[in-house]
Amino acid sequence: MFPPAVSTRQRTQSVGGFTLIELLVVIAIIAILAALLLSALSKAKIRAQTIYCLNNVKQLELCCHLYASDFNDFWPQNQVGGFVGAPSSTNGPTTAANALSWCPGIAPQDPSLTNTVMAGNIYSYAKNPAIYHCPADQSSVDYLPGVPRTRSFCMDISLGCDDALTTYHKFTEITQPSPAGLFVFIDTQEDDIWDATFGIFSPDSPSAGDWLDLAADRHGRGANLSFADGHVEHWHWQAPKIFQGVWWPASSPGDLQDLQRLEQCVKLGVEE
Repeated sequence: MFPPAVSTRQRTQSVGGFTLIELLVVIAIIAILAALLLSALSKAKIRAQTIYCLNNVKQLELCCHLYASDFNDFWPQNQVGGFVGAPSSTNGPTTAANALSWCPGIAPQDPSLTNTVMAGNIYSYAKNPAIYHCPADQSSVDYLPGVPRTRSFCMDISLGCDDALTTYHKFTEITQPSPAGLFVFIDTQEDDIWDATFGIFSPDSPSAGDWLDLAADRHGRGANLSFADGHVEHWHWQAPKIFQGVWWPASSPGDLQDLQRLEQCVKLGVEE
């Protein structure tokens, strides 16, 4: 006996499948989940780079302490390699010799490890060029696209800088602020970084409202800092850090708050 005949319409209705609306809903759900996943991955990447960078400035800080223990408490030399003109000037920095430094050379100009980090007076205490570079710093050497710079950090002018009006030369000299409150290394904005010295005015300076050097904001609008007692911190900024020129006034109330916060962590009377 033959089974009853099934019409074409009945066969079509019995076959499972998605309608156009159902397919669009599925695609929308997948897109939402992908966006959430990418956001989570991006945050995880930023967090991982921040931790890696904090470890780098921690290692550099340790090198300075080892240097001081070997050289009668003297801090590593921190010589500037460039000078700037008047506030809000559009003139670029003037290059000067800074061979006697924790890291000689000019960051955007020299791709050679031999002339920069390896020639510094603290390199022998770690012998690891990677700790001089922030993993979130994607900048390259001038005129050499794709060639990463050898250094992303600068050292506070409050320490070991003969070119500053006042600076601490020995670790035991550090009193105001205390070693726990005096910053040493800092992420430096990639369009502003030049020599290895981070110039900054103290709160009692007539130029206290100006950035002499500009902090970076690579880590989710934040920067990593080390302090003279050896600890490290991640600071979140109130405003983005956009380079506008050498020796430039704070760009907004939030930017001024960030600058004033950092100025509380330097030696009084420090100017370049």
